[in-house]
Order: sequence, then structure tokens, then C-alpha cells
Amino acid sequence: MTSHDKAQHGHDTGPDGSAGPVAWPYRLSTKLLLLTIVSVLIAEVLIFIPSVANFRLRWLEERLSTAAAASVPLIESGEIELPPQLRDDVLMALGAKAIAVRDEGVSRLLVSADMPPDVDEHVTPSEVGPLAAIAGALDTMLDGGDRMLRVYGRVGDSPMDFELILPDAKLRAAMFVYARNVALLSLLISLITAGLVFFAIHALMIRPIHGMRRAMSAFAEAPDDPGRIIRPSGRRDEIGIAERELSVMQNQLHHTLGEQKHLADLGLAVSKINHDMRNILASAQLISDRLRAVKDPSVQMFAPKLVRAIDRAVGYTERVLAYGRAHEAPPARRILRLQTLVAEVEGLVGLDPRADIEFVNAVAPDFEVDADAEQLFRVLNNLCRNAVQAMAADREGSLVRRLTVSAEREGSVSRIYVEDTGPGLPAKARDNLFAAFRGAARSGGTGLGLAIAHELVRAHGGTIELVESIGGRTRFAITIPDQPVRLDEARQTIRRPA
Repeated sequence: MTSHDKAQHGHDTGPDGSAGPVAWPYRLSTKLLLLTIVSVLIAEVLIFIPSVANFRLRWLEERLSTAAAASVPLIESGEIELPPQLRDDVLMALGAKAIAVRDEGVSRLLVSADMPPDVDEHVTPSEVGPLAAIAGALDTMLDGGDRMLRVYGRVGDSPMDFELILPDAKLRAAMFVYARNVALLSLLISLITAGLVFFAIHALMIRPIHGMRRAMSAFAEAPDDPGRIIRPSGRRDEIGIAERELSVMQNQLHHTLGEQKHLADLGLAVSKINHDMRNILASAQLISDRLRAVKDPSVQMFAPKLVRAIDRAVGYTERVLAYGRAHEAPPARRILRLQTLVAEVEGLVGLDPRADIEFVNAVAPDFEVDADAEQLFRVLNNLCRNAVQAMAADREGSLVRRLTVSAEREGSVSRIYVEDTGPGLPAKARDNLFAAFRGAARSGGTGLGLAIAHELVRAHGGTIELVESIGGRTRFAITIPDQPVRLDEARQTIRRPA
């Protein structure tokens, strides 16, 4: 998608393709403000309708109470007929057409403007329920204005029922005025409430989120700069947890990138060394070939081992960068005699006679393992060299220094043990045992040996683990399962005639 397409779809990007400033319609703060205003308005509307319905009932009750107050003196004085001027003043003050009273089942018309008109609706304010009140209010506001209402009921503690007949035009006009005032007040309350909620949430949430966004953008520009890592604010809520998690993630990424850069630099250095090393080994290989022609028995005894060692060294120099830039080649598995392979490891592990280290090949002569000979040799060689170097570091003459390689089989699984009587692995090495450059057991080590061994064993579908590591006993276990039988090939072999 081009920059123009992103702009059309609402995505803001910087000149380098990174995330740029967010346009105000898409900002969280704008959405929050609008959502707050709409929410408060909805709440006010839910309150507004019952409020208008209540206003209608109170307006009718007030008129009925005024009519009762004007009627009581007439009833007590016994005067039923009023002078025309006084009658008109009373009716005009109430906006009514007639006033009547019912006492002990007898109805008397107290005040009337000529003939009482026909009534369109009967209302008893004290007996109207909430839903009926809302329905009546909506009906008056939407379709009223030309109707005649009969309002009746008791007022106060009086035993008499008072009746009032009046048009609903003034009631409807008063309801619209009240509704307008309530709407304006609700809008004002909504704006004030939305502003308060907005500033509170902006300070508590939006501003920290903006800070985290800026920290992520700054870190993305220069992840190798530790100064770009976010510093948590120390809050104990979800925002604080997110800040701490982001800080941990950025620290881990910064550390990982540093390791990757170190690996890249190491690969460049090794490639330069590898070029010259191959030339030197090629010369040594020519010399070793000439040693085969020497008839001296001692030379003939050591020459094959020297030739195999140089051949392996040449092969290693050709694959020395495989760990850093590619995976190891898939194992070419064959049935091997493990005792013979361990004997080769013993010959090349570099035992110093002065170190008084005993190498015990405890593998049974008939023990067989299904593995790649060269890769399994590298695994055992790495483990045995680490053990020899650990034991050689101890200068105490009375210490027992013994390296033992043994094996056992459980069904189709071969298990090989490499055990030494060295000082054991330090805690740091155990925590990062198979991590390159982090699991070194001795000062100056790189930890590549165990990392390479772990990768080679996994390629066989097996596992390598540290069974025990205490002072005087360190034991590694290598588990390699046999290759699974391919049913199609097995069936073809069975069907093939003898």
C-alpha cells in the first residue's frame, strides 16, 4: 500500500514509513471526549422523559389544589352561585372551564362557564403509574393542544373529591418550556461532566499511553541505544504493569540485538581466520600423507590418528560458520559401535599425563547406536573436553580425576552417559546451559560446545540434559532414539522374493 493509499484509509505515517502523529479525529482523546458527551446525553435523556411526565402531573395537581382552595369557602358559606365577574376571575386564574365537588356521593357544580364542554381525557394525578404518566406526557406533547381534560381527585385530608375541567393548551405550552429548560441544563451538565471525565481519564490513561507510544517509537529508531528504553513510572495499576512489561521486553530485545551483533562480528572474524587456517591445515595434510610412507613402527602407530585428526580439522574449518548462519546438515544415520567411537574421542580429547586424569570407556563392546558418526563424535568430544578442562583446573594432588563414558539401551532408545569427578558447573552455567556465549562453565569459554551438542542431538530426535552437577560429580545424559521403521519400505522388503 502506498503512502497515498494509507492516507486514504486513515493511516498516518512519517517520511520514513514509521508511525507519525495521529490526526485529531482518530486520537483516543477525541474519541473519549465524544463518547463521554454521548453517554451523559443518553443518561440525561433517560432522566428527561420521566421528569417531563412528573412535571405534567405536578402541574395538574397544582391546578386541582388551587380549585379546591377556591371551592372550600363556597361550600362552607353555602353559596353556590357566584357573581359573574368573580366567577370569570376564578376560572381565568385556573385556566379552567368548570369546577365541581363530590361529597357523600352528591356532585355539585360550583363554578362553570356556561355549559361544561365535552371531555377528551380523564386524569386522576394521585393514581397515575410511572408508565402511564410517561405515555400521557408524550401524548400531550405530540398530539395535545386542543383537548379538554377532566382532572379529579382528593386534595390533602379533605374527604371530598374535587373536579376540574380545563383545556390542555396551557399545560402543553408549560411542558415545552420545562422541556427546553431541562434540555439546556442537561446539555450544560453533559459538557461539564464530559470535560471533567475527559481531563481525569486523559491524565490517568491517555497521557501515559502517549508516553508509551513515544517510547516505543524512540526505541524502534535506535534499539541499540539503552537510553531509549522506557523507564516505568512506578504505578501499581494496569498502566504501570504495561510500562514494566514494555521495559522488560525492550531490555531483552536490546540484549538480544547486542548478542546478534556480537555473533555477526564473531562470524566475520572467524571467516577471516578460517581462510588462513584452511591453508595451514592443507599443508599439514600433505605432511601427514608423507608420514604414512615412513617405516618407523612408532610413526606407523600414531600416523593414522594424526591423519584422522587433521581430516576432521579440515572438515571443521569448512563448517565452522554453520552454527551462526545456517542449520547443521541432517544426520546421515548408520548403525555404529559406540565403544570404538568413544575410543577415538579418548585419543583426541587431549589428556595430559601430568594432570593424572583417568578416561574410562565403560561402553560394552557389542553396544550399537543409530546415529551419524561424525556428529555424535562432535557431541561426545565437546562433553569430554569440557570435563577434562574442568578437572585439569584443580591442582589438588589427592583429588580423583576420572572421566567415564557409559551407555545403556531401553527398547529402541539409546542412552549415553558422560560423567566426571570435577568441581561441578556454576549456577550461571546451569541457568544458560545450552545457550551460546552464555552457558560457559569456565572463564574464557564461549559456551558454543554445549550449544552445538544440543543442536546435533536434537537433529537426531533426541535430548541432552544435565542429570546431576555437584562438587565431585557431574553427569550428562544423551538420549537418541532409533530411526522409525518406514512401513512402506518394510512391506516392499517383505513382498520382495528371496
